[in-house]
Amino acid sequence: MDFSVKKLASDAGVFFSRAVQFTQENLGQAEKTELDAHFENLLARADCTKNWTEKIFRQTEYLLQPNPIDHTGARIEEFLYEKLDRKAPSRPTNAELLGHYMLEAAKDFGPGTPYGSTLIKVGECQQRLGGAEREFLQTSAISFLTPLRNFLEGDWRTISKERRLLENRRLDLDACKARLKKAKAAEAKAACEGETQVSSRNGLFGLCLQAVPDFQETRPRNYVLSASASATVSLFPFPCGHGLPQLWSEEVDKAEHELRVAQTEFDRQAEVTRLLLEGISSTHVNHLRCLHEFVEAQTAYYNQCHRVMMELHKELGSSSADVFSSNFGRNPSASADPDASAESPTAALETDVLQIEEVQPPASGTRKAKVLYDYDAADTSEMSLLADELITVYTVPGMDSDWLIGERGNQKGKVPVTYLELLS
Repeated sequence: MDFSVKKLASDAGVFFSRAVQFTQENLGQAEKTELDAHFENLLARADCTKNWTEKIFRQTEYLLQPNPIDHTGARIEEFLYEKLDRKAPSRPTNAELLGHYMLEAAKDFGPGTPYGSTLIKVGECQQRLGGAEREFLQTSAISFLTPLRNFLEGDWRTISKERRLLENRRLDLDACKARLKKAKAAEAKAACEGETQVSSRNGLFGLCLQAVPDFQETRPRNYVLSASASATVSLFPFPCGHGLPQLWSEEVDKAEHELRVAQTEFDRQAEVTRLLLEGISSTHVNHLRCLHEFVEAQTAYYNQCHRVMMELHKELGSSSADVFSSNFGRNPSASADPDASAESPTAALETDVLQIEEVQPPASGTRKAKVLYDYDAADTSEMSLLADELITVYTVPGMDSDWLIGERGNQKGKVPVTYLELLS
C-alpha cells in the first residue's frame, strides 16, 4: 500500500513538472528541443492522413447506410454483434422488402390482372436490385471500409502512443538540460566566491552568506540532490574552503550523466516514431488499392442496376400497348377497316415485327448521336450498338418516345434513347 501511494505521488509530481515545463515552453520561458524539418513533415503528413481517412470512412458509412437510426435499428444491431464478437445476421435490403410487398399484393389483386401481373414484374425486378445492393454493400465493407477502420483503430493508435512517449522523452531531455545549466552556473559562482580570502570568522561567515547560491532557486522542482550533497549543505550552510565547489562539481557530473541517459532515450524513441511515421507511405499505397476495388464494386453495381431496369422497361413497354388498349378500347373504325390499318404508319410500327426496311427518314431531316453504352439487340427490329460510335437517328410518327430509328451504313433498326447522346 505504501509503495503504491509513493508511486502515485511520484507520478503526480512528474506529471505536474512536465505540465509546468510545457506551459513555460508555450510562453517562451523555457528552451525546447526542436525536431528536424523532415520529422516535422512526417508528423504533419500523418495528422493529415488520419483526419481525411476518418472523414472518408464516416462518409462512406453514411453512403452505404444512409439512415442508421431507422425503424430496423440496423446500426445499433451491428454495434452489439461487433462487441459480442459475433456475426450479424443477414437482413433484407429496402429494395428486397419492396419487392416482397409487391409480390404479396399481386397475389391478392390477382396475378392474371394487368395490375397484378405488372406488380409481379416490378417486384421481381426490385428483388434483383436488392440482391445487387447487398452484394455491393458486402464487397465495399470488406475491400474498403475494413482497411480504413484497421488503420484508424490499429496503426494510428500505435503511432499516437509512440508520439506521446516521444513528447515525454523530449520534456525529460529539456529538464535535464535546464538542470545541467543551473548546476554549472552554481558551480561557477561557488568557485568564484571560494577564492576570496577573508581574515576573520565573522567576515568569512558574512561573506559566505552572500556567496552561497540560493539552491532552492537554481535547482528545478523535480531535482533531487544526492545524499552527500544534502548532508553537506545542511551541516555547512556556507562555503568552507574548497568543499562546496567540489560538491557542485559532483552535482554537475551527475547532471551530465542524467543528460546523456535522457538524450539516449530520446534518440531511441525518436527513431521508433520516425519508422512508424514513414510507414504512412505504405498506408497510402494500401488505401489506393482499396479505393480502386471500391470503384470497381460501385461500377459493377450500377451497371447491373442499369441492365435490370432496362430489361424491366423493355418488358413493360412491350406489354403496355396491349394493356391500355384492352382496358380503354381502340377506335372501332380502325379495327373494322383493314385497309385503313394497313395504310396507317402508326399501325405499321405497332405490329409485333417492325418492318424496318420500309421505314424512311422523315422530310424534317436526321440527327447525329453518340452511343454511350454497348447494347445488344433483342430482336431483328432493333440494332446493336457499340459504345462511343456515331450513328444517324430519327423518329417517325406514332413511335414510342423512348426509341429512335438508328442507321449505321446499311444497317437500320430501333435503338433506345437512354443509350444515346444527341449531338445535333
